[in-house]
Amino acid sequence: MHKTEKMFVIHYAEVGLKGKNRVYFEKRLSRNIKLSLRGTGYLEVKRLHDRILVRLQSQTDVEEIEKRLRKVVGIAHFELVLCTKKNMTAIKDAAFTLTEGATFNSLKVETKRSDKSFPLTSPEISRDVGGYLIEKTGTRADMHKPERTFWIDISHQQAYLYTNKIKGVGGLPVSVSGKVLVMLSGGIDSPVAAWQMIKRGAKAVYIHFYSYPYTDKASLEKVIELTRILAESNYQSTIYLIPFSELQQVIVTKTPSPYRVLIYRRMMARIAEQVAATEEAEAVVTGESLAQVASQTLSNLRSIEAVVDIPILRPLIGFDKIDIIEIAEQIGTYDVSILPHQDCCSLFIPKHPATHATVGELDNVEKDLDIEALVEKAMIGIEKRIIDFA
Repeated sequence: MHKTEKMFVIHYAEVGLKGKNRVYFEKRLSRNIKLSLRGTGYLEVKRLHDRILVRLQSQTDVEEIEKRLRKVVGIAHFELVLCTKKNMTAIKDAAFTLTEGATFNSLKVETKRSDKSFPLTSPEISRDVGGYLIEKTGTRADMHKPERTFWIDISHQQAYLYTNKIKGVGGLPVSVSGKVLVMLSGGIDSPVAAWQMIKRGAKAVYIHFYSYPYTDKASLEKVIELTRILAESNYQSTIYLIPFSELQQVIVTKTPSPYRVLIYRRMMARIAEQVAATEEAEAVVTGESLAQVASQTLSNLRSIEAVVDIPILRPLIGFDKIDIIEIAEQIGTYDVSILPHQDCCSLFIPKHPATHATVGELDNVEKDLDIEALVEKAMIGIEKRIIDFA
C-alpha cells in the first residue's frame, strides 16, 4: 500500500479571475482560512498556484474544520481528499481506500488531468481505475446515475482523490474590498445587509443605537449575539454602541411628530459618518429595502442621506422580505433577530409618519436643533466593543 495523506483541497472562483491582483486575493483567502481554523489543530495552510491545501494532523477534528470552511467567504468548493503519488498503482490503492465503509452498487470515475505530461489521458485513467474498483468491490459501472462517484485530480504536484464535493459560500475574501460601517439593529434586515457586503469582500464594522432606559437591554444583547454570528465569516469585529435616548427626547420636544423617525435617521447618519471616519470605513451600510416601511420611500431615503457626504449603501434595496428572511435563515441570524426587543426608532413613533419628505422640509424641521452639539454628546457616550468569532 502506497503512502497517502488526508487533507482538504480548496478551490475558488472569482479570486482566480483577478489577473495581476490574483496573488493578493489568494494570500488574503489563505490568511482568512487560518483565522477561521484557529484552535482546530490543523497542520498547515499551503497556497499553490490554483488551489489551497489544508494539511491535517492525525488528531485533527475533520468535522469541525469542514464546518468552519463552509463559512469562509471566497471558497467556491472544497473536498476532503486522499493525496498520493502520481503513479497508477498508488492512485488505484487510494481509490480503493475510499471504498472502505461505504455501501454502493454502482460507480463512476471522473478524472481531471492538469499535468498533461502524465502518460495516460483522463479517459484512460478513469477506465483503468474504474475497472480496478469494479473488480475489487463487485459493483458495476454507471455513467449516468452512479451511487458513488470517484473524482481524480492529477495535478503537477500529486494526485488527489475524493468522493464528495462540498459547496462553499463563494464571493470574495473578507477585507479585499475595503471596510464598511454597518448600522446594525436587532431586526432581520441589517444583519443580512452586513452579510451581503461581507460576501463581496468588505470588512464589516458595526454601529448600534439604543435607547436604554426607555427600552430594555434586549436589543443590546441581540446585536452583540448577531455580531458574534456574523464574526464567523467577518472574523474579529468591532461594534460601537451609541446611547440615543437623550437625543430622541430633544427631537420629540422640538420637531413635529410626522417627521420624527426621519430626523432620527438623519441624526444616526451624521453620527455614523463620524464613527466611519475614525474607523477609516469608506461607506455606511443599512438594511433598508425600498418602500418596506414609511421611512424607506425614495424621497425619504434621499432626504436622509442628504446630510452626509459618505456613501450610504443599501444592498437589500430591491429585496422582498421573503428573500431577506431566507438569507437570514441560511446565515444563522434569523432565530436571534426574531426574538422580541424594543427598537429605538419605534420610540415615540407617530401614527401618520411622513412618507415623501423633501430635503428642504427636513432642513426646516431641524432648524431649532443644535445638531453639532447633539452629535458631539452622542459621541461622548459611545462604547466600543470587540467581538471575536470564537
